[in-house]
Amino acid sequence: MSVGLTLDIVSTVSGFGPVIAALYNYKHLDKVLKIAAFFFLLASTFDPVMWLSSQLGAINNMPLLHLNILVSLFFYGLLYYHLFLKRALKRASAVFAFIVFIIMLCYNSNIFEYPSVSNTALSIMLIVLSLAYFYQLLNPLKYVDIEKQSFFWINAGVLIYSSVNIFLFMIFTQIPVADRPNYYIINSITNIIANLLFSVGLLCKPQKAT
Repeated sequence: MSVGLTLDIVSTVSGFGPVIAALYNYKHLDKVLKIAAFFFLLASTFDPVMWLSSQLGAINNMPLLHLNILVSLFFYGLLYYHLFLKRALKRASAVFAFIVFIIMLCYNSNIFEYPSVSNTALSIMLIVLSLAYFYQLLNPLKYVDIEKQSFFWINAGVLIYSSVNIFLFMIFTQIPVADRPNYYIINSITNIIANLLFSVGLLCKPQKAT
């Protein structure tokens, strides 16, 4: 078994980590974390289905990837809307998500082609929102241990995944088909790291501000 295929399998299986963590720590999850947990549950089904369909010889599973990006846009937009404390940031996150949605409709209307523009636009949105949320965490109204906050870890996973993969998403359609599995190792590794961080975040116990 090749390194790429091994990492692809591990990456797919790692998607169940946040789901297991959420189930284990469910009684400690607040409303926003439950939204995140439900999103991770949905996300964990896409990778296995896409991987199995490709292994079974599906001619084109790109429609599933388009749907995955659309679901990610909706839930990340919803999560950051709830996470931001300032009304201006809440509105900005909603507007940003709407703009990305319009970009998706305009530039990736063919659901049978790789959604390079959609993936790139979503990554830009997530990088901006995750950095804005880190700024909020580092400038709290009350003292909190940010490393004990669930969304510190979840936000770190979002930032790492988006900032590393954005360049891959931008050039993916320009990479020769034969070489794509080698490049997609980057995605597999960052996806594993992100899922580990998501799992850590969902295992955090609620912390009181002082």
